[in-house]
Order: sequence, then C-alpha cells, then structure tokens
Amino acid sequence: MVDAAHGAAYQVAPKVFHELGAEVISIGCAPDGLNINHEVGATHPDALVRSVRANHADYGVALDGDADRLQMVDATGRLYNGDELLYLMAADRMGRDEHVPGVVGTLMTNMAVEVALKQRGVRLERAKVGDRYVLEELAKHRWILGGEGSGHLLALDKHTTGDGLVSALQVLQACVRSGSSLPQLLREVVLFPQVLLNVRLLPGQDWKNNPLLSAAIREVENELGESGRVLIRASGTEPLLRVMVEARDADQANRCAQKLADAAKAG
Repeated sequence: MVDAAHGAAYQVAPKVFHELGAEVISIGCAPDGLNINHEVGATHPDALVRSVRANHADYGVALDGDADRLQMVDATGRLYNGDELLYLMAADRMGRDEHVPGVVGTLMTNMAVEVALKQRGVRLERAKVGDRYVLEELAKHRWILGGEGSGHLLALDKHTTGDGLVSALQVLQACVRSGSSLPQLLREVVLFPQVLLNVRLLPGQDWKNNPLLSAAIREVENELGESGRVLIRASGTEPLLRVMVEARDADQANRCAQKLADAAKAG
C-alpha cells in the first residue's frame, strides 16, 4: 500500500514500487489542489493502517504532502514512526559490517532508541526539533544517519535532504536483504511511553527560576534513574511550558509528568 497524501509524490511513488516488482495499491494519489494531507499521508496514518488491513497488504508506505516524511505499516496494521525506522536503518548497516559511529535524533527521540543504539556501541546525539537542526548536527560530526519521529529521515550517502521514498527503499531493502519483517528487525526497540503536558505560563512568569519546579525535576530524575528522562522547554510560539516525561512504565511517566506540571503551575 502506498499513500502519497495527495501530494508531490502522487505519480512517482506508486511507479517506483511497481517498477521494483511490487503489486501496488494506492491511496492519497488523487490531488485536486486542495486536499493535500487531508486525512491521508504520514500526518494522518490511520487511513493507511485501515487500508493495509482491508487489503491484506504486506507493507504500507505513507508519505506526507511534500514527500519528505515517512511512516510505515506492517502486515498486521502496526504503525512504525521515524524513531523506529531510524534505528532500523542504523542496525541494517551494522549488520552489513558498516561502521556507524553515531546517529542524530532530536530532543523528542524516544529513549528506547537511544538505549538500543548504546547497547550496540552507537552514540545518539540529540539536536533541536527540526530536520535542519538534525542536518547541522550530522555535518558537525560528519555522520550519515539522522532523523526525527515525524519521519524526516536522513541518509546522507543516499540523498542530501529528507526524501520519504528513498527512506522507504532503505527500510524495505533491509527487510528483503535480511529476510525479516519489521517486528523482527525492531525486536530490540520497545518504545518508552512518552507523556507530554502543556502548562500555560502567566505573563512574566520565570519558569527557569522556579524553586518548586527545580526540586520536582531533581526528585523525578532521581526516581527515573537510567530508565527514563525529563524534558522541559518553553514553546516558541505560545505562552506554554512543555513538560515531557519518558519512562518504561506508563503509570510512572504519567505520575511524574503531572508532578512536574503541578510544580510549574505553583511557581
């Protein structure tokens, strides 16, 4: 299944997979000038999940309107985001004895990816959210692989910017080469539950010098240890403080995030 989001790749995406020998069923390939990304594509992957299940497809490939993002679906209808696909691309190269010194993610890259890469001796560097920052960090370290959960993936020996089709071919090539399915290739990566809460800031509120929040951060980080992380940052567009907690246990992540949000409000 190919979903081109009624966007830039509506003609080329189905043809690429057809030329490579796949039986292709397409959705999101009928742009009318107004329907780009409308309830289809990588930003609305539920449409692809339903279509993969309904058509008993082996794989689903979702691009976004400008075709630089990728989300994928397996035969069961399970969705795989950019974090998981980035790990798969790195693991595939290591499986072919390529040297992968490091990978660039973002502040939001799931900790499970960092843990899995570390177990294989690969460093994860975190850039600010946005593919331009990932690219800058890759250039700084002279590395090849980077990406973010939204599906912007970079393999700089294959292309110079995000290209969902090229990324999809990297993933599918790994599956074919190994004779393994997506779940098998990603068995080492079990995504940590990630809880994100927004706290509205009052005019002039200095959250960085809030002693209650500082104390709560220390307590939560001590509780999580190596099994989770805390990320707190101000929105760049709204008077909001974004509180994010990842932990292996969903209840713990929720409880810790709420504790931090309450401290931020109280300050």
